[in-house]
Amino acid sequence: MSVKSTTQRAAGAPGNWSLEDSLDLYQIPAWGKGYFGVNPAGHLVVRPDTTPEREIDLHEVVQGLSERDLTAPVVIRFSDILADRLKRLHDAFAQAIAENEYRNRYAAVFPIKVNQQRLVVEEVYRYGKAYGFGLEVGSKPELLAVMAMTEDSPDRLIVCNGFKDSSYIEAVILATKLGRTIIPVVENFSELALILRHAETYGVRPRIGVRVKLASEGSGRWRESAGDRSKFGLFVTEILELLSVLREKDMLDCLQLVHCHPGSQLQDIRRVKEAINELAHVYAELVKLGAGLKYIDVGGGLGIDYDGSGTNFPSSMNYTLAEYANDVVYRIASVCNARGVEHPMIVSESGRAIAAHHSVLVFNVLGRSALDGFDVAKTDVEKASLRDLPQPVKDLADAWRSVAPRRLVECFHDATTARDEALQMFKLGLLSLEHRGLAERLYWATCTKVRDAARKLDEVPEELADLEGVLSDTYFCNFSVFQSLPDSWAIDQLFPITPIHRLTEQPTRKAVLADITCDSDGKIDRFVSLRDVKRTLELHPLREGEDYFLAAFLVGAYQETLGDLHNLFGDTHVVHIRLHDGGGWWIEEIVKGDTANKVLEYMEYDVAELYPALARDCERAVRDGRMTVAESQSIKRFYENELNGYAYLEP
Repeated sequence: MSVKSTTQRAAGAPGNWSLEDSLDLYQIPAWGKGYFGVNPAGHLVVRPDTTPEREIDLHEVVQGLSERDLTAPVVIRFSDILADRLKRLHDAFAQAIAENEYRNRYAAVFPIKVNQQRLVVEEVYRYGKAYGFGLEVGSKPELLAVMAMTEDSPDRLIVCNGFKDSSYIEAVILATKLGRTIIPVVENFSELALILRHAETYGVRPRIGVRVKLASEGSGRWRESAGDRSKFGLFVTEILELLSVLREKDMLDCLQLVHCHPGSQLQDIRRVKEAINELAHVYAELVKLGAGLKYIDVGGGLGIDYDGSGTNFPSSMNYTLAEYANDVVYRIASVCNARGVEHPMIVSESGRAIAAHHSVLVFNVLGRSALDGFDVAKTDVEKASLRDLPQPVKDLADAWRSVAPRRLVECFHDATTARDEALQMFKLGLLSLEHRGLAERLYWATCTKVRDAARKLDEVPEELADLEGVLSDTYFCNFSVFQSLPDSWAIDQLFPITPIHRLTEQPTRKAVLADITCDSDGKIDRFVSLRDVKRTLELHPLREGEDYFLAAFLVGAYQETLGDLHNLFGDTHVVHIRLHDGGGWWIEEIVKGDTANKVLEYMEYDVAELYPALARDCERAVRDGRMTVAESQSIKRFYENELNGYAYLEP
């Protein structure tokens, strides 16, 4: 049995290489959605509003940051992309509202759990002002931050989700008294009593929301966010009981928002339609029962096409933003029209769709290891022909010599069998270390010859299909998967990764990426592809003395918030880049990455005691004659500098 060869010209086949080849190989137009491209210099460019005439050379930015002593790894946030994402979200719903003759408006609320960095939240809030967009919080600390930053915009909506204790509810009521348009969403029934108690204490007539536990199931990785076993929300029976309590207190008008959470990164538009249809019917029924509902919050779920395939795949989505907006508006309007109730204001919590595109993680490659670099000299083969060599080593030499287009599978099987026999002999003490080394070189050299010959075939035999992956390089990269791309490690999330320069050159190596942690899980071996998940990434050979930069894209949602301190690799440098009106780019904000002493403090080390302890040790060494005063001063200076230096590797 054989399979079609998926080896592209990037694997080493001859031919001229063009920018179009790089765009196609890395699928940049598919997942980039117009925000990313390649310029004639072979550098990856960022187009904040998808206009080719307005672009930023990413490699030029990295060089400029290096001149400012900001070395990779670095997260580069493009604030103008954030503004454009908000505009596109507004415009999509505005178009849907017009087409469906919807008699109300739309507003997004940004869930700050998606990216809680202050600068990001402030930018979203600032750019969303023109559209009346608000914020969503899921905890008391998030609410305390939002209460302070919304002082000048009392009419913009604040939605409060998550488990709520008495002080959380009290903060909500105080914010209401300050004039904020703030709605606590009842996630479990006990929260209602807290809302009513604090509202009475402060003389406030509160706005109240309720989350519905949908019967409609979610999809993808977060399918259990909806359905009977979902973490949050009230069953219909509980909602009716809530309505009864409010009726008794003459507070039916306070129930103003109905909410659902259909899931996160919904890849299938059918799930969206089902959830919105169910929620709309709940809304209409509650209005008929006397609730003073004004808002319908469709929650999150709007996906991002991480791999560009436009399919029902966990890292993709089989719908567009326009289709999503139209389905939401149409289904709510249809139910309301049929039931004769007023159209509510539509609210969504589309944090991923807002924030993902605007952040890029750039990191440099430190080195590589390769299995196809084992050279078999003529003397090796001659040695393998000697009578006193073990038979498995002779068999490996025969396999290496015999590689031919018509014998590829046979030679590969022979080499694999001989290698297994050689390893078994070594474990029994019957093979010397030198002979094992020779067997190792012969085996990998044979595999390389078989792979290279298979690349020229129209049909690659199934037994050889995995050779490309087996012989792939490992590129060691200056970043931590656990800190900067935690979803890649935890849930196998795919992120587009490409070189940011040399894109006019043909990439002739295939590799997996390893980070600088000492954890075997600290690697990336799954890459985006329109057809399937690729197990290797096409990269360029490293050049002596020259930096090679890669970038991971669409990392603005969740990655900075979820990152951990494995091996004490903390936050990277973060830089906010803006497009200059007159052309070019400028740095709006710089947030320096964590230093060694800062991450040590996170882990409760007393940094103030570290340097004095080393200094005392140096003085003892001077006293005992093990080093000079000059040497001790040099060690102390080095130690102090490293404590205050970047936690990542520096040139």
